[in-house]
Amino acid sequence: MAASDSNTSIIFLYIFLVVLLLQTQISNSLTCSSQKLSKNKLYKQCSDLPKLDSYLHWTYDSSKSSLDIAFIAPPAKPDGWIAWAINPTSTGMVGSQTLVAYKQSDGSMTVKTYNITSYKDVLLGKIDFQVSKMEAEYVDGVIKMYASIVLPPTYGKVVNHVWQVGPSLKNENGDLNVHGFAADNINSVGKLDLMSGSAGGSSGGGGSTSTTSTSSGSAKSGGISSKLKKKNIHGVLNAVSWGMLFPIGAVIARYLRVFEAADPAWFYLHVFCQLSGYAIGVAGWATGLQLGKQAQGFGNTLHRNIGITLFTFATLQIFALFVRPKKDHKLRFYWNIYHHGLGYSVLVLGIINVFKGLDILQPLKKWKTSYIVFLCVLAGIVLVLEVITWVIVLKRKSDKTSKGGYNGANVS
Repeated sequence: MAASDSNTSIIFLYIFLVVLLLQTQISNSLTCSSQKLSKNKLYKQCSDLPKLDSYLHWTYDSSKSSLDIAFIAPPAKPDGWIAWAINPTSTGMVGSQTLVAYKQSDGSMTVKTYNITSYKDVLLGKIDFQVSKMEAEYVDGVIKMYASIVLPPTYGKVVNHVWQVGPSLKNENGDLNVHGFAADNINSVGKLDLMSGSAGGSSGGGGSTSTTSTSSGSAKSGGISSKLKKKNIHGVLNAVSWGMLFPIGAVIARYLRVFEAADPAWFYLHVFCQLSGYAIGVAGWATGLQLGKQAQGFGNTLHRNIGITLFTFATLQIFALFVRPKKDHKLRFYWNIYHHGLGYSVLVLGIINVFKGLDILQPLKKWKTSYIVFLCVLAGIVLVLEVITWVIVLKRKSDKTSKGGYNGANVS
């Protein structure tokens, strides 16, 4: 009994340490260059803006003084608004020639122009430059706003730009309710170099952002956004745990146990894979809960519900290890049904949810392809091992039957 309690304590300590390590050591990221825009829109430059989890894509044609932009940000609330502006006179809000995107009462998205002349009045109005092709879309809690602008020659190649997010509209006329006054809201300003791709933040905001130049759809790596970093961490953790370690652990348990030389090594390998998968999965689940609470660009209900179900099933599966009866116990048959049923449920739901996550996160195509290749290789290994297993089992059964017949003949 003491040995059993000691093993249980070691297992829980192992899970705790792995989760703690993963939560504090992960430093991967996703950037604006990995974002997928509707209708395959492509821009030469993009920037991870330093405040409000916002992103700017743009293409500037100096010969025509034209600027095509895509501004992406989560509104402060689901029925809120996002805004991006150029200020030709100062670095703040007053004087900003602003584009605002929001959802109308009928559910459709629209983009309007606002000439902000004071902090008190933020009303619809004509702005100082020509704007066309204004459109917006709302996808998974994020508003994507598009526009084509013709800038006056006096603006030059480096402009002051301002961006903002707000909670709601005052009325159906497009009057905006005031945005928040947290540090990120106040410091969401910077200098935009239309030619070089620099989109620096305000000095109060802690410096400049990282930018990325793109050409023909390819992209170089850019800076780190806290929101996209969390999404990427969440995706990597869950792909490794539910999508890889759990399937590998299941294959080990099903096939290696047939080989007498692998006993009891197969059991410890199986437990290691499942415990590691669970520990990493808990860390991924925790980041998913954080993203769900923020509800900004990660509001996929089905993906979330499958994740909660996975965590519940996996937790029950871990506890099954501590109530595992001996092979000859009368309850072992029912424990096997419980253990195998939950195990295969976790296996299937995990793979499904990895693909759901890939569809939401929309990383480079190579990552989805790599995971599909992994599954295909694993399936090939399973097929080979299945054949080998049946050959071994049938041979053993044949040998046992032959021995039984021989002994019976001698007895008679």
